[in-house]
Amino acid sequence: MSAAHTVPHTRILFGLVAGAVAGCTANALVHNGTLPLKVLNDLLEYLVRPVGQVFMNLLFMAIIPLVFASLSVGVTKLGGTANVGRVGLKTITYFLVTTACAAAIGITLVNAVRPGDQLPDAQKEELRGKFAGEPAKPGEKKDQFGINTFVNIVPKNPLESFVKKDMLAVIFTALVVGIALTRMDPERARLIVNLLEGVNDIADFILRLAMALAPYAVFCLIFATTADLGFEILKALAAFVFTVLGGLAVHLCVVLPLLVKFLGGMSPLEFFRKSRGTMVTAFSTSSSSATLPTAMKCAEEELGVPARVSRFVLPLSASMNHNGTALFESVTVLFLAQVFGVELALGQQLVVLVLCILTATGMAGVPGGSLPLIGMILVTATDGKVAAGAIAIVLGVDRILDMCRTTVNVTADLTTAVFVARTEPTDPESASPTA
Repeated sequence: MSAAHTVPHTRILFGLVAGAVAGCTANALVHNGTLPLKVLNDLLEYLVRPVGQVFMNLLFMAIIPLVFASLSVGVTKLGGTANVGRVGLKTITYFLVTTACAAAIGITLVNAVRPGDQLPDAQKEELRGKFAGEPAKPGEKKDQFGINTFVNIVPKNPLESFVKKDMLAVIFTALVVGIALTRMDPERARLIVNLLEGVNDIADFILRLAMALAPYAVFCLIFATTADLGFEILKALAAFVFTVLGGLAVHLCVVLPLLVKFLGGMSPLEFFRKSRGTMVTAFSTSSSSATLPTAMKCAEEELGVPARVSRFVLPLSASMNHNGTALFESVTVLFLAQVFGVELALGQQLVVLVLCILTATGMAGVPGGSLPLIGMILVTATDGKVAAGAIAIVLGVDRILDMCRTTVNVTADLTTAVFVARTEPTDPESASPTA
């Protein structure tokens, strides 16, 4: 997943460090009586939090149109001739399997490590007061997880589900629209696809605008959090970071090598040796899309993938295959639920798993796109007990994690190309996949 690759990462990291230092210092000064509490509260209320909130609003402004348009267009990419349909079916099946593995690893690790429990109960209570979801109105009852969760996936009024940010219903509507477009006359469908791609471009612009504010917003958000909670929140964030990195390492060093060996028919050591340049590019750019030319060159010239396969599979992978993002989303949602003291039952965690698979598979590589998505999944999974704005807690550490998860995303893309090439009939005019 792309993230703010148009903004120097050093500026964002500097904002994180400076905000954490300033916030912890302010918290300490208030506790020893050097800094009046009213001065700090006024600074937070009239300057720091508004800057962070503008940034968050820009992120959420684009996310519903972005999810709908990205998923709809993504489904249409799988239509076409019988050959494309065959390759597309194998490709999308591989996407779903590997993304499910990544999300499951994330959920397993975050349940085992429980990084959110690093925060004391007193600080959890303070956070609930700041980021709690909207209370139900008189006579209004929030739907709990159960059979109605699945019934409501099919919306009576799609526009209402868009307004209420009902992520499951939005995703279902997008999938139906995408399937319908593949059944329409191509010329008529092309008009709608162009419109949806235009919506994607507009959302991309809004997100890039938001990410231009990222260095300042990260400073403000982490300053506000640490000024309120002190050093304790940093310990919880450190545990969260190591949980994500551990999950990404397991997927990259265990799951993908096994897939390359048994499904791709290639030595994992050879695969990683030939792919290391592409992996470095992915890490440095934090963008699956920006790495695409390098990935295609690597697949065709180093891994022996026929051009007819790589030029279909890899662009589709760059748009739809985000293993690392699914893992990051699953860990983040459960971490934030833990931070707020909200325990998710098995059924709710399964909903998180499904949503992470669908959103990570359908999301295009746009700057910061996964952040507001996590907010929407969080609201759905916790039945509104935690507000989407709670993602502000992890925003400061997102940059370094984005570099790592993009590396996993792109590596998974290459394993997809190797797998599909091995299972396709040999084309004498193309290079044969390495066995």
